[in-house]
Amino acid sequence: MESMRVAFAVALAILTPAAAAAHGLDGHITSDSGVFSPWDQAALAGLTLLGSLYWMGLRALRARGAGPSRIEGAAFGAGWLALVASILPWLDAAALELFSAHMAQHELMMLVGAPLIVAGRPLATCLWALPDTWRRRLALPLQQPSVAGLTRTITAPVTAWTLHGLVVWIWHAPRLYELAVLSEPVHALQHAMFTGASVLFWWGLVYGRYGRAGYGAAVFYVFTTAIHTGILGALLTFAPSPLYGIYATDGHYDPLGDQQLAGLIMWIPAGLLLTMMGVGLFAAWLGEAERRTVG
Repeated sequence: MESMRVAFAVALAILTPAAAAAHGLDGHITSDSGVFSPWDQAALAGLTLLGSLYWMGLRALRARGAGPSRIEGAAFGAGWLALVASILPWLDAAALELFSAHMAQHELMMLVGAPLIVAGRPLATCLWALPDTWRRRLALPLQQPSVAGLTRTITAPVTAWTLHGLVVWIWHAPRLYELAVLSEPVHALQHAMFTGASVLFWWGLVYGRYGRAGYGAAVFYVFTTAIHTGILGALLTFAPSPLYGIYATDGHYDPLGDQQLAGLIMWIPAGLLLTMMGVGLFAAWLGEAERRTVG
């Protein structure tokens, strides 16, 4: 219980300056590469709380001889670090100047942080950080038929795949994307939706109702995601002129070349990473099929 109080205190200490600064916030993103914005301070507080709960839950489960494996724990830690890195002030500042830096920031959230966090089995682990009475109170509503049904619906692979695709394409519409560059609250919303949609996507694929037996279908959703995001990346790469006027203003270096680099990041490295994940799911599916055959 004492360790949980410490975790909440740390998160509150990070969040308090953000709340104070928010009173004078004008809605524009800071370009200071050494200063966390109030919104990023809030995100950092949330990540600190998440990491603390996971660590405490992991200790509690390990004491019982249960819990995530070492690989799963390491995956969560790496994903957590990736999400923290994605909101560092220097990267936010670079994202104001360079479309390619903004793209790298988003891919770090969606293709590194989100899937690794999901791989660490965070939900049950974090619940075990709570006192028994709290854990029962939180777990009970999740077991209600209506809540369980809603959860199955939104984490169904086809639903999660559709929402993920819509979020990616809609937020790359020029007007909306430029608004996110100009407005800190919109920027925070964009990042929250990117990360949330990615967590939902990977959660549905990895922990779907059919478990490992459903990895065969998951391979399809991963590869089709690689295809449609690759198409978006190719459109950005081969566009004859800058699509985002905010990056074409005075002071921005070679906006067309920067846009081409951003498109290549989405198209090639991100596509290769998705392909590798698809191959991993395919291998897991084959292993599960072999196990069932032998069994």
